[in-house]
Amino acid sequence: MKDAKKVEFHLRKLEASDISGLVDLSAAVGWDYDEAEISTVMSSGVIYGYENKEGKIISSAAIIKYENLASLGMVIVRPDYQGMGLGKAVTQKCIQSISDDTTIMLIATEEGKPMYEKMGFHTVDYVQKFICESYESLEINSSNIDINPLLESDLSQIIHFDRGAFGDTRGDFLIQRIKQSKDAFVVKSLEGKIKGYGLSILGPENLILGPIAASDTQTALALVDQLAKNYQGKLRIDVSLGKEEFVAQLEKSRFHKVSQPPIMIKNANQLPARNQMLYSLAAQVFG
Repeated sequence: MKDAKKVEFHLRKLEASDISGLVDLSAAVGWDYDEAEISTVMSSGVIYGYENKEGKIISSAAIIKYENLASLGMVIVRPDYQGMGLGKAVTQKCIQSISDDTTIMLIATEEGKPMYEKMGFHTVDYVQKFICESYESLEINSSNIDINPLLESDLSQIIHFDRGAFGDTRGDFLIQRIKQSKDAFVVKSLEGKIKGYGLSILGPENLILGPIAASDTQTALALVDQLAKNYQGKLRIDVSLGKEEFVAQLEKSRFHKVSQPPIMIKNANQLPARNQMLYSLAAQVFG
């Protein structure tokens, strides 16, 4: 076991000037964070990291504080610095940056799960990660579903709608995510009430579909189809458990499940109450 105390490393809050170094760090472990994604993380929360004597970023972790819930993610250690406790130390820095009574959630990798358990996290749920190499348009009855581009005037309703689906208010994040999105759509009733919304985010490897929140499965599927049908590359969607009908339709459109990572929390016994309208997550770092 290497000892990080024997080497001069510096832990600090990372800034916009560090984004290129974080992209390089992500690539070093085979992850696909790009500048736009890291910018949204920084705009929504805080990223801490260790740098070596040469100023190279060798580890990172991010904490995003919503109203009553915080999401922890982007825990990365450069391969040649693993085994020194740098992942645990930078994660602990994130935890210490918020109050002890704030529920912290994260979506763990299999490699990271034992460390998080030692730090007091426990598994409360799972997320299903789906990939699609070649999308086949959904055959759904969308005649009564009116989908339109999301407008700035929709924001207050979207934030309120998302509050029930996600279980906490995350307005600042949603505003940043909408700015980052490739496409953003909303579904309304005839009376103008929000029935669902969905975003797509163009990453270096996949078009990410999410978050998608909807009052029913058909509306959620219509949003998926609207976001995906004209895109020629690889798609990714992270789906909440308990959405069997939704998943069955995704599989008919050539999505296949590649993993089911655990949702873990600290400082609470369970996640805040959700109304079952959250169909897909924004990304693992955002919860």
